[in-house]
Amino acid sequence: MGAARGASRRMSDSYRQEVRDLALFAEMDMGNFEALMRGAYVQNFPPRIELITEGELPDFLHVVVSGSVDLFSTWNGRETSLATVRPVSTFILAATIRGAPYLMSARTLEKSRIVLLPSEDVRRLFDSDSVFARAIVTELSQCYRAIVKNTKDLKLRTSLERLANYLLRQRQRNGTDEFDLMMEKRRLASFLGMTPENLSRSFKGLEPFGVKVAGNHIVITDVADLMRFAKPSPLIDDDST
Repeated sequence: MGAARGASRRMSDSYRQEVRDLALFAEMDMGNFEALMRGAYVQNFPPRIELITEGELPDFLHVVVSGSVDLFSTWNGRETSLATVRPVSTFILAATIRGAPYLMSARTLEKSRIVLLPSEDVRRLFDSDSVFARAIVTELSQCYRAIVKNTKDLKLRTSLERLANYLLRQRQRNGTDEFDLMMEKRRLASFLGMTPENLSRSFKGLEPFGVKVAGNHIVITDVADLMRFAKPSPLIDDDST
């Protein structure tokens, strides 16, 4: 783990409160929460630092309190981006609870501040604090459903349809028809299961449906036409289901 590569210190009250406010920790017994925090550290990491490596056993549960983290995997000389973690949220909970090897690696995309919670303490409180255990089960179920939706997106849609629906989701999150992409195009192509060349062709393919692209800046000029083409589904695209 990359703990030694960042500046480490005990947590301030503000970071403790950010962790406490997460649904995962909000309702657990205060004494148990304080016990968990006593073993916790906060670290600052520069960009492009690998925090965890797939195949390794989890020493810590990580909480991103600033910056962003790329979850990715490699095989046979190839690499794919699986998710981006933004504040304030945890990764990778399932490996921590099971004490099983990481199935993904993680690296910082920018200067990031990470809270480190010892995995042994998290597992001990999972066994002893029933409220905390229910919150963990709830979060893991949400992660499972997100994985199912992502698999459906990859297997049921063409690359053009995946990109169209991704842009519609970003439009909804930004609350505007004009926005900047949240990641560089090479990472976006990997996330959507495309090559960079295919992504470039797909952007051009969406121009007749009201999508204008200038660098990382997106303008959707005809939302209705794009939605007719993309056919967004709450069983794939809605984060709340």
